[in-house]
Amino acid sequence: MSKIALVGLGLVGRAWAVSFARAGHEVAIWDERPEAIDDALRFVNGVLPDLDANDLLRGEPPLSVRARMRRAGSLEEALDGASHVQENTPEDLAAKRRVFAELDRLADPEAVLASSTSAILPSLFSEGLAGRGRCLVAHPINPPYLIPSVEVVPAPWTGRDAIERTAALLVSAGHAPIVMTREIDGFVVNRLQGALLEEAFRLVADGFASTEDVDIAIREGLALRWSFMGPFETIDLNAPGGVRDYAERYQRIYAGIFPSTQRRIDWAGSAMDGIEAERRRRLPAEKLAERAAWRDRRLMALAAHKKRAREEIGE
Repeated sequence: MSKIALVGLGLVGRAWAVSFARAGHEVAIWDERPEAIDDALRFVNGVLPDLDANDLLRGEPPLSVRARMRRAGSLEEALDGASHVQENTPEDLAAKRRVFAELDRLADPEAVLASSTSAILPSLFSEGLAGRGRCLVAHPINPPYLIPSVEVVPAPWTGRDAIERTAALLVSAGHAPIVMTREIDGFVVNRLQGALLEEAFRLVADGFASTEDVDIAIREGLALRWSFMGPFETIDLNAPGGVRDYAERYQRIYAGIFPSTQRRIDWAGSAMDGIEAERRRRLPAEKLAERAAWRDRRLMALAAHKKRAREEIGE
């Protein structure tokens, strides 16, 4: 297995450490703040037993997975010999440019340089670099050790080899790469999520439904299918003749809805007062962290269920 260098160890960086070490890679972890490395390792030590209890460590004991994570004393040490570098620094373009200039200067010439950014186009931080052809985005859905999807986004100059090597690495680590053909604001996941959130805000702000009603529509409705099928497969199976039959039957309904969706609700405006009040009645602010831990346990259970279902029912 190859060496992976993780640069930046916040929520995303520490989660990548679990994912790559579980896949058998040597993982060098580095952050300019030594306390961030300590925090990341404490997190890892806490989450590995839960993953083991859900059979999500590929049959290895937690200590074996943990042993593949190595603290690097410097950025140079972390990058030495790494074939893939995953950058996880804050969402700030100026900072990304500084970091990628250092990575391009110090990393092995053949190493792929990937950013976990959820919003910054790869062209914006790689243009002008001597090794810009090996730079791209590999944006995970957090936490990546539980959610397989990763967006692979090339800049206009990213080489095909870097894209293919990244996709292959992700697949070998149990991920499902979304390999984009070119960059666009929001990539794929946030554009889809954004479209849904825009309509959710409109429905609540205009008084058609409560926040809980909207959550029920997804949680107890659409998400049940979406947890193992995407929207195109969903409609392909929702009409006797498949996807074309569905479009012929139902496109007029969506065409009728579309004009009323062309208006934004300011997410930080007056509508937020009511939305936040509803959410805080259902979940007091002091219980947010506790509920987030519950969410992760539910995700572990779902990941374990999907793993068993693939084995017993098929992909």
